[in-house]
Amino acid sequence: MDYSKLTPMQLDVLSEVSNIGAGNAATALSQLLNRKIDMTAPQVNVIPFETIFTGIGSEEIAAGVMVRVLGDAPGNILFVFEQETAFNVIEALTGSRNKELNEFGASVLCEIGNIISSSYMNAISKFTGLLLTPSVPAVSFDMVGAILSTSFIESGQFDDNVLDFETEFLQDDSTKLSGHFYYIPMPGSLEKILNILGVN
Repeated sequence: MDYSKLTPMQLDVLSEVSNIGAGNAATALSQLLNRKIDMTAPQVNVIPFETIFTGIGSEEIAAGVMVRVLGDAPGNILFVFEQETAFNVIEALTGSRNKELNEFGASVLCEIGNIISSSYMNAISKFTGLLLTPSVPAVSFDMVGAILSTSFIESGQFDDNVLDFETEFLQDDSTKLSGHFYYIPMPGSLEKILNILGVN
């Protein structure tokens, strides 16, 4: 599917689907961290693949938690924390802080990714009737551009333009939690979603 040819109506419907999923994810994150978490309005982005490596913050080190979406509409879910935020979240949940990401800290981030992605997928499943199940999460500590490009490639998106659903989470004082949530559908998954919603 040529993502650059998506109509305004299709983009609006996809934004609404993403809004439902991301709302559930924000609620799950709020309960997990025991603080109010808001989110920005989800965006459906169609971007040139090459801009992943030149975008804002592409060379910053971050923690990425990736969960493969299995089932009727496969793809990848990616949750990216800025480095400092990742350590803050681990400290908030464990009461301890390390200068480097150890095995225990990685398992904490994996559990966060599992809970958030499952919440997102459950909401999408209820809305569309599609069966979606999560894989075991994987954590990587790398440059943002490298984390994103790997996720797009593993999703089978090799075209000039790639597509993702992106949401940014905010803390209750309106400061950024520095967490970005992406759903990256594999080729064919988007068509299934659009068909079910009657806007293909």
